Amino acid sequence: MKPHRSPKKISLNWIPFICLSFFTLGILFSNRLWVPPESNGQLLSQRRREQELQIVSGDCDTKKTPGQDNGVMGEVLKTHEAIQSLDKSVAMLEMQLAASRNSQEMDNGEASKVVSTLTRDRPPRKKVFMVIGINTAFSSRRRRDSVRETWMPQGEKLIQLEREKGIVIRFMIGHSATSNSILDRAIDSEEAQHKDFFRLEHVEGYHELSAKTKIFFSTAVAKWDAEFYVKVDDDVHVNLGMLATTLGRHRSKPRVYIGCMKSGPVLSSKNVKYREPEYWKFGEEGNKYFRHATGQIYAISKELATYISINQPILHKYANEDVSLGAWFIGLEVEHIDDRNMCCGTPPDCEWKAQAGNVCVASFDWSCSGICKSVEKLKTVHERCGEGDDAVWNTSL
Repeated sequence: MKPHRSPKKISLNWIPFICLSFFTLGILFSNRLWVPPESNGQLLSQRRREQELQIVSGDCDTKKTPGQDNGVMGEVLKTHEAIQSLDKSVAMLEMQLAASRNSQEMDNGEASKVVSTLTRDRPPRKKVFMVIGINTAFSSRRRRDSVRETWMPQGEKLIQLEREKGIVIRFMIGHSATSNSILDRAIDSEEAQHKDFFRLEHVEGYHELSAKTKIFFSTAVAKWDAEFYVKVDDDVHVNLGMLATTLGRHRSKPRVYIGCMKSGPVLSSKNVKYREPEYWKFGEEGNKYFRHATGQIYAISKELATYISINQPILHKYANEDVSLGAWFIGLEVEHIDDRNMCCGTPPDCEWKAQAGNVCVASFDWSCSGICKSVEKLKTVHERCGEGDDAVWNTSL
């Protein structure tokens, strides 16, 4: 057997040297890997800034040229215009569908007298630019004659205006409470002479103006396919050319309500001219009405007239016709146009404006809610504030 070898022993003199060597190596290794907390946060912040710089740099590299930006904006505008056009078309289709459905549902009711005419078998509605309904009464023959002698064309000129310019003008009036009364026969005789009336299924009465207004718009929509429908009183002077030009500026707007907007006090006292019996609906005493066009003259677009025609059985009537009209549009997407040229004063006000090149659309006296003593004064207003007989014929529509 081989003799057993015992392991070599390390000299005690080497032990301190070996321990010192390992201790030195440990320190060097620890300094290389360990980072103080403060340095760790600084390192993370530095790395985050480097990443942000990379992102910004990348974003700058991918920015479009000005020409590309203009192209994108052009496409956005085209898309916006297409959406607006589509919205208008959809709105009109919805109104036509509602009108058809409403007339069928109410075919046996009282309200179908007007609304159902939208779908009855009849010739297609004539397309025109605007229909002007001049509100008049049985007792206003002299007022009507003063209008015929001033701003309203007569005879062949009236027909020509409709044919060439698409402007329809009619005196609107209903019937008396008694069938075939002397009042009705007088209007029939006047119509045979002038051919300028628009008869409504309505019983005349001063306190029935709100109902008359509803029936006018409903019946006019059934007869004419107009872009605008205008109501004017028979004691107001109108410049037809300026009216056409003014409305023409808004023909791209689907739901527009044009006139001299006001907000008068709600009158609750008895025995006042414009008392509102339902004053309590407008809040505390002393409150004012919501904004609405003054009743002497205003215009509404086709969609709003159609809306009235569709919903006329359930549209509430207030004591004042102009307030009623404004109420019917509350809650709808309607653009209110406040045009002060539609409520000029009589001379010298409208005359000064005409001399300055700012011809008025309509003129009347606020104090009389129309031209004071219009039978005597309308001719003077026409001579001093009129736009000229050729103006409407030279208007581009």
